[in-house]
Amino acid sequence: MHVTVFDYGAGNLHSLASALVQAGARVTLETDARRLAHSELLVLPGVGAFAPAAAQLATVREDLRSALRDGLPCLGVCLGMQLLFDASDEGAGAGLGLIPGRVRVLATRRRPHMGWNRLEPAHGVPIDLEWAYFAHGYAGVPEDPAAVGAWSTHEDVRFAAVVRSARTIGVQFHPEKSGAPGRAFVRGMLAEVRACA
Repeated sequence: MHVTVFDYGAGNLHSLASALVQAGARVTLETDARRLAHSELLVLPGVGAFAPAAAQLATVREDLRSALRDGLPCLGVCLGMQLLFDASDEGAGAGLGLIPGRVRVLATRRRPHMGWNRLEPAHGVPIDLEWAYFAHGYAGVPEDPAAVGAWSTHEDVRFAAVVRSARTIGVQFHPEKSGAPGRAFVRGMLAEVRACA
C-alpha cells in the first residue's frame, strides 16, 4: 500500500513514517498536494503549532480538501487531526474544514497533557484501542458530537480523542508513540483502507 505522509513543516515525520513501514506500507514524504494521485492513504503528521502548519497548507488547502472529499482516505495525527477542523485558538490560519468546529485550548491545570490515557469509544473506533499516548495542549471541538469516535479525559476535561468524517480519521494521540496498541491501530487503519479499496 502506498501511503503519503504530507510534509507541512511539522515534526515527527520519520517516527510516524517508520511505524507505517513496519505495518507494511510503502511511504513517501510529499509537499505538493497535486502529487497524491497514486496514494492510497494520506497521513497528516503532527508535532508543532497550528498557525505555521496552516500557513504551509494555505497554497494546497483546496487541492487537499478536494482529494479527501473525493474519497482519498486520510489519517490525521495530533496536529494533523487539529488541521481537519476549521480553525484553532492556538493561532491564525484556516484548517481543512473537513470536521466543522474549532480547536480549543485544554482548560486544565497541567498543560500540555502528556502521557497515557484511556480511550472511551463513542461511535466506534476502527480497531479495539483502549490506551494511547498523548502530547497536546489543544483539542478539537466538533460542532456535531456524532463526529467523535472516541473520547479521553485529562484531569476533569473530556476531549475528542478520535474524530471521523467519511474516510478521514483524526486521532489526538500519537500511535507511533503508543507501543503495541499504537502499532495495532496503524495496522488496523491500513487493513480498513485495503478492505474499502
